[in-house]
Amino acid sequence: MELTSSSFANGEKIPTRLAFAVPADPGPIAFSDNRNPHLAWTGAPDGTRSYVVTCIDHDCPSAPDDVNQPDREIPETLPRIDFTHWLLANIPASTTEIAEGSHSEGVTTRGKAADAAPIGVHGQNDYTSWTADDPDLAGQWNGYDGSAPPWNDSIVHHYEFTVFALDVDRLDLAPGFTRDELTAAMAGHVLDSASIVGAYATNPRLH
Repeated sequence: MELTSSSFANGEKIPTRLAFAVPADPGPIAFSDNRNPHLAWTGAPDGTRSYVVTCIDHDCPSAPDDVNQPDREIPETLPRIDFTHWLLANIPASTTEIAEGSHSEGVTTRGKAADAAPIGVHGQNDYTSWTADDPDLAGQWNGYDGSAPPWNDSIVHHYEFTVFALDVDRLDLAPGFTRDELTAAMAGHVLDSASIVGAYATNPRLH
């Protein structure tokens, strides 16, 4: 399979319109347009009956101690973990393209409704846990919410968009499913997959 996007080139910078946050003056950051990127895929194997799309940031800090602290940067040596930005399951086999902005347009405070996906079914992203202690933002965040790496991180973050071709018409997942639930449901059903990666930073030194 091959996955492409007209919104950004594989390995290149993600445009700010696709991000959740951008550097601001006064800052440090402000909400951005938060549009999901265009994605298109070809070469699905025979027997494909549905698709899943995910977006994962593999560079999330593993400890919150230094995150967004004005007097320091998060060190490059800090171990990194995954942060889920998009889970979209039960995409019909007849669909091989997702338009930019079709599944997310602007920041929806406290998260989009789990059943609001125009195509497929939204899963929960990790802004749910990230905002849990913020009284202005806490909620269940579903579907696509774009990049907002810490504004004092010393590294550029990398966001992997992946499409999976499955041998089942649909997965038994309720709207708002988690990544662990998706992984378990897909087990044994993935025929092929393809990925592209975009880069993004909000640290003014790296932006």
